[in-house]
This record gives sequence, structure tokens and C-alpha cells, in this order.
Amino acid sequence: MLDCIEFCRLDMAVTMALMTRQHLLTYIYLLVYISLSSGVILYNKWVLSTLYFNFPFPITLTMIHMAFSGGVAFFLIRVLKVVSPIKMTLHIYATCVVPISAFFAASLWFGNTAYLYISVAFIQMLKALMPVATFLVAVTCGTEKLRCDVFWNMVLVSVGVVISSYGEIHFNVLGTVYQVTGIVAEALRLVLTQVLLQKKGLTLNPITSLYYIAPCSFAFLFIPWYILEKPEMEDPHMQFNFWVFFSNALCAFALNLSTFLVIGRTGAVTIRVAGVLKDWLLITLSTIIFPESKITGLNIIGYAIALGGVVIYNYLKVRDVCTSQLQSIRDESAKELQTEKKADDAMDNKEETSWNDSVSETHLDEEAPLISSRISHFGVGRKPA
Repeated sequence: MLDCIEFCRLDMAVTMALMTRQHLLTYIYLLVYISLSSGVILYNKWVLSTLYFNFPFPITLTMIHMAFSGGVAFFLIRVLKVVSPIKMTLHIYATCVVPISAFFAASLWFGNTAYLYISVAFIQMLKALMPVATFLVAVTCGTEKLRCDVFWNMVLVSVGVVISSYGEIHFNVLGTVYQVTGIVAEALRLVLTQVLLQKKGLTLNPITSLYYIAPCSFAFLFIPWYILEKPEMEDPHMQFNFWVFFSNALCAFALNLSTFLVIGRTGAVTIRVAGVLKDWLLITLSTIIFPESKITGLNIIGYAIALGGVVIYNYLKVRDVCTSQLQSIRDESAKELQTEKKADDAMDNKEETSWNDSVSETHLDEEAPLISSRISHFGVGRKPA
């Protein structure tokens, strides 16, 4: 008895230790994700800003990211074979990968260009419009239904962003237009990914996504780069530090991997909450690292209203997912019960057929009356209940 108690205690101790270790790893992944996500944004701002590293070429920076990510993804898939490529046909590439890559390139281009005109803090406040843009695009494309609760929630987010914009000291129309355009392009990319890839049954993890999308996005960016930035980059005084751009691209690639790891370990709900915490942290850090970034009380009030709307939106989406999963479980249970019922009915029909056959065969026999009496005597001649 004592040995059994000791064994149970030991088993509980081992289980607790494993759970503690799993929780610790989860927190580490979340910390890495928040750090990389914040770090890449601040790093991009530092590189592009004319007040710091002074490399005001957002298209070039984006192309460096795409070239690096595509090259690393190719090495991981084709050389190290860490993951396997999906079965990609020319039709799927032309109808799915190309339009998704175009909007992906546009979202990065316009989003990075916004760093030249507005502060990181204000950019994060404008990014609260992301659910609004995604919802409107999804409704337009027919992948989402127009619902009153979500609609009024989007209105709340929009009002918060308008208040925050009104309180911005260094408001810049061009920078705001660039950022909002980047948000719309990203919303189109997300909806197109759902419509084009998921309907074809294709799933892409971050490595395979970059393997297929990064080279195509690089090609889309080449034309505006050649027209807009190449002539200015011919200036002999322009600085190009290899290690700065290498580390910047490495951080951007690592961010994609960390997002995949966090979602795989925790789920979409946790990463949404982590995103909210990251936004507040990023706004605070940006005002410390970049002193020219000033936030006002109206900024904070407007962003708090918008963020409240985003939190409610996340809650509604999570509730819908849980309801959908519960309905799927119920449907599967109903199908299983129906299958079992059909199997039982088939068994009953088989038994009835066997009984009828046995009776018919008995009447054809010369000793049928004797056998029938014997069967009836043992209760077998009656139809099974």
C-alpha cells in the first residue's frame, strides 16, 4: 500500500515537473515572439530614418528581406530537407501564389515607406484598423457575413483610430496614406490566402510560404525599385553596411519562424493576446528610443478605445471558432450514431433473412414437421426479438 502511494506521489511530481517545463517553454516562445516582433519594427525604423542610419530606401530594404528569406527557405527545403515542398503546379502558382505575392509585396512596401513620415507609435495606432480592413474585404469577397455585432465593433475601432489621429502632434497625410494602403493590401493578402489556397486544400507553413512567395514578391518589387530608388542609390556617398542589413534580414526571417512556433504551441488566441501586449510595449519603447516620437493624452485615449474594439473583435472570432468546432464535434457524433444505427439495422435484417431462410429450408425437408416442432420447442422457431 505504501509502495503504491509513493509511486503515485512520484508520478504526480514527474507530471508537475513536465507541465512546469512545458509552461516555461511556452513563455520563452512568447517572449521571443514579442521581442522579435518589436525589434524588427524598431530596427526598420532605425535603418530607414534619416535621423539615424539614414537609408531612406524602403523598397530596397524589403527586397533584401525577400531575397534573404527566399534563399534561406530554399536552403532549408532543398538542401537540408527540413520540410517538404507542396505539390505546386503552374496553374496554382499563377492563380494563387502570384496574386498573394503581389499584395504581400505591396503591404511591405507601403508599410515600410510609412516609417519615413510618421512615428512608430502612431503606426501601431493605425494598425488597429487591420481588423476593420480585413472584415470589409472578407465581406466584399463573400467569405464573411455582415453581422451587426462585428459591424458596430468595427465602428468602435474606427472611432478610436480617428481620435488617436486627431491627437497626433506630427500628423502627416502622406505617411498615414502609405500606412493605411499597406493595411488594405495586407487585408487583401489574408483574404486571398483563405479564398485561393485553403479552398484548394493547400497549407503553407512560414518556410514553404517564403519559399514560394518571397521570390515572386521580389520580382514585383523590382519594377518600382528600378524607377523610384535605383537612380537615387547611385549617389557615391550612400552607405551600405553589410552586417546591418544581414542582421536586419535575419531578424525578419526569425520573426516568421517564431510566429509559426508560437501558434503551434499555444494557438491563435494566445498570439492575439500577445499581439495586444506587444503593441503597448512597442508604443512605450518607441517613445524612449526615438525621442522625437511624442504621444499625447488624446493619442492614448483614442488608441485605448480602438484597442478595446480589437479585443472585443478577437473575442467574437474566438467564440465563432469554438462554436464551429463544437458544431463539428456534434456533427461527427451524429454521423457516428447514424452509422452505428445503420450497422445495427443491417445486422437485424441479416438475422431476419437467416431465420427466414432456415425456416424455408426446413419446410422443404421430408422431416419438416418433426424439425419444426423441435425448433419451436427450444424457442428457436420464433422470430428473434
